[in-house]
Amino acid sequence: MTSAWLLPEHIADVLPSEARRIEELRRKLLDLARSYGFELVIPPMLEHLESLLSGTGHALDLKTFKLVDQLSGRMLGVRADTTPQVARIDAHLLNRQGVARLCYCGPVLHARPDRPLATREPLQFGAEIYGHAGLEADLEIQDLALDGLAAAGVESLVLDMGDARIVRSLLAGEKAAPVADIVAALTLKDRSAVETLSAGLSPATREALLKLLDLYGGAEVLDEARRILPAHPAIAAALDDLAWLGRHLHAAHPGIELGFDLSDMSGYAYYSGVRFSVYATGSTDALLRGGRYDEVGAVFGRNRPAVGFSLDLRQLSAAMPAAPLRAAIRAPWSEDAGLRAAIRALRADNETVVCALPGHDHETQEFACDRELVAVDNQWMLRSLATA
Repeated sequence: MTSAWLLPEHIADVLPSEARRIEELRRKLLDLARSYGFELVIPPMLEHLESLLSGTGHALDLKTFKLVDQLSGRMLGVRADTTPQVARIDAHLLNRQGVARLCYCGPVLHARPDRPLATREPLQFGAEIYGHAGLEADLEIQDLALDGLAAAGVESLVLDMGDARIVRSLLAGEKAAPVADIVAALTLKDRSAVETLSAGLSPATREALLKLLDLYGGAEVLDEARRILPAHPAIAAALDDLAWLGRHLHAAHPGIELGFDLSDMSGYAYYSGVRFSVYATGSTDALLRGGRYDEVGAVFGRNRPAVGFSLDLRQLSAAMPAAPLRAAIRAPWSEDAGLRAAIRALRADNETVVCALPGHDHETQEFACDRELVAVDNQWMLRSLATA
């Protein structure tokens, strides 16, 4: 018989110190987004399935938990990604004509984990700009993403960029192309699979796809791509956009390592233009992902330009450097009015005061008590524990 206290696979409790780190990080990122002018929205955990999955592709469908609504009999889904919900809010509830900057933070639930050891209950933070098709919006989103990681204290970051328009342009005239399989092989840099899957394509397209596999590295990749890829207006525009963003990002964030990977088509069915991922140096798991997805609102009847990013606060918290324990004050428990007034005054002054309840010593692992309240001449005073 399974123990009642065991949780499902890839589901875990968050214990006190980690929960505090995550909560402080959530507040920090939301305040940072607000300083950029982003407005907070809180979509529901449940929606009608057709609304939740509209235009999101097969991958999100597989991740989504599904259930029957006992009130209406309709199929519901537990959100596995918040972006479709925010697109619905922009299209139907806000219905603004100009730019809308929206952010969100809340749990999502995955029917299957993204990767080995990943949680199925990420705490997703994201920010999105609707209504502006220019690169200025892409740059603002990337600036916010990098500033957020810097605020979290994560150092030695690598920002990797690509553009969905490149592969889309190469495959545009190939009606029989197994697009999904080719995209997966390109992303994995599986040369033999690309050779096999592109065997029925035109020689020029097949050659260009194979060349993409070697187009990753620094800014020199863009120059090489202009030299060896077909002269297509959309490809040229994509390379120009990547170069423009790279210049501005390097100027604003000189400590960030910039890279370009033109065969990485992660999220191909989702992104319509520039896409980016940010990694901690030496890690193969992205801390956040984002890009431009201009078609996201089409299914809601309002196809507005859109660009944004999202991250998992649990994953980001784990990548943060260890923080010292919060300083606190130890106090005895007593009915003494003076002591109780002193404790209230300290707490009002943003101090943490931990009372030792009768019969128990100070018991906590989240705070470091460096001072204590002691009675001196009938007055309650603070005394350093280091010199006590």
